[in-house]
Amino acid sequence: MKRRDLERKLRIAGCYLKREGRSHSLWINPKTGVVETVPRHNEIKEPLARKILKNLGAA
Repeated sequence: MKRRDLERKLRIAGCYLKREGRSHSLWINPKTGVVETVPRHNEIKEPLARKILKNLGAA
Protein backbone atom coordinates (compact mmCIF):
# COMPACT_ATOMS: atom_id res chain seq x y z
CA MET A 1 0.00 0.00 0.00
CA LYS A 2 1.27 3.44 -0.78
CA ARG A 3 2.03 5.57 2.26
CA ARG A 4 -0.19 8.40 1.08
CA ASP A 5 -3.13 5.98 0.70
CA LEU A 6 -2.60 4.75 4.26
CA GLU A 7 -2.42 8.33 5.55
CA ARG A 8 -5.62 9.19 3.67
CA LYS A 9 -7.44 6.29 5.35
CA LEU A 10 -6.14 7.39 8.74
CA ARG A 11 -7.33 10.97 8.22
CA ILE A 12 -10.77 9.78 7.14
CA ALA A 13 -10.97 7.77 10.39
CA GLY A 14 -10.25 10.93 12.42
CA CYS A 15 -6.58 10.25 13.18
CA TYR A 16 -3.95 12.94 12.85
CA LEU A 17 -0.19 13.22 12.59
CA LYS A 18 1.30 13.85 16.02
CA ARG A 19 4.91 14.33 14.91
CA GLU A 20 7.48 13.32 12.32
CA GLY A 21 10.49 11.31 13.39
CA ARG A 22 13.63 10.40 11.50
CA SER A 23 12.39 7.06 10.17
CA HIS A 24 8.78 6.93 11.44
CA SER A 25 5.78 9.21 11.86
CA LEU A 26 3.59 9.08 14.94
CA TRP A 27 -0.16 9.03 14.31
CA ILE A 28 -2.76 9.33 17.06
CA ASN A 29 -6.45 8.52 17.30
CA PRO A 30 -7.87 11.23 19.59
CA LYS A 31 -10.99 9.16 20.41
CA THR A 32 -9.00 6.28 21.90
CA GLY A 33 -5.64 7.93 22.61
CA VAL A 34 -3.80 5.17 20.74
CA VAL A 35 -0.49 6.20 19.17
CA GLU A 36 0.98 4.15 16.31
CA THR A 37 4.20 4.51 14.35
CA VAL A 38 4.05 4.57 10.55
CA PRO A 39 7.29 3.97 8.64
CA ARG A 40 8.37 6.67 6.22
CA HIS A 41 8.73 4.34 3.23
CA ASN A 42 6.91 5.06 -0.02
CA GLU A 43 5.51 1.53 -0.06
CA ILE A 44 4.25 -0.14 3.14
CA LYS A 45 3.63 -3.88 3.10
CA GLU A 46 -0.03 -4.92 3.31
CA PRO A 47 0.14 -6.85 6.62
CA LEU A 48 1.79 -3.88 8.35
CA ALA A 49 -0.69 -1.42 6.84
CA ARG A 50 -3.62 -3.57 8.06
CA LYS A 51 -2.08 -3.76 11.54
CA ILE A 52 -1.68 0.03 11.71
CA LEU A 53 -5.26 0.61 10.54
CA LYS A 54 -6.61 -1.95 13.02
CA ASN A 55 -4.66 -0.55 15.98
CA LEU A 56 -5.83 3.00 15.25
CA GLY A 57 -9.44 1.89 14.73
CA ALA A 58 -9.51 2.83 11.06
CA ALA A 59 -10.11 -0.64 9.65
